[in-house]
Amino acid sequence: MSSLLVINSSASGAASVSKQLIDETVARLRGQNPALTVVERDLGTSPVPHLDADSTAAIRGAEPANPAQAAAKQLSDTLVAELKAADVIVIGAPMYNFGIPSTLKAWFDHVLRAGVTFKYGEAGPEGLLTGKRAIVVESRGGLYSSGPAQPMDSQEPHLRTLLRFIGIADITFVRAEKLGFGPEARQQAINDAQAELAKVA
Repeated sequence: MSSLLVINSSASGAASVSKQLIDETVARLRGQNPALTVVERDLGTSPVPHLDADSTAAIRGAEPANPAQAAAKQLSDTLVAELKAADVIVIGAPMYNFGIPSTLKAWFDHVLRAGVTFKYGEAGPEGLLTGKRAIVVESRGGLYSSGPAQPMDSQEPHLRTLLRFIGIADITFVRAEKLGFGPEARQQAINDAQAELAKVA
């Protein structure tokens, strides 16, 4: 591994568990490889704009017809270039209302581009960003990986679908769950996630 793309999406800033775990993981990886190239995007502090008429037209391949469309295409091109350059993508994804933050969805909306990161063929869509690895750190107030609330999890299945759609099939999910079950459960969840990330990294 020589290059790392880090995507944080929590709106909680320094209080974010997913960001804390991501920062620790990146520090560990940098310690293992001082020459590692790291590009970081914090969507919580610098969100990617949600799609509108101009950005949708630009991302779908139309020649920019106005400054807003040109800016949207330039941003999308930059985000795609960061993604293509990375060997490993590390994503911090807290669960908001059973799904991913809208800012993270907006990032995906800018990098899922027909003919660029995926294409349509006779057998259906084909991802073009093969050979990459993704590590996704999920933080959740409840327990959604098993038990009665599992069917309510729209976070992990969505992320798996989005990543596989562009060709990233090597995906590791690390979950910090039951963060809302009290201080002891919260700390245990963080400890367990830290231990798992140490093995993954």
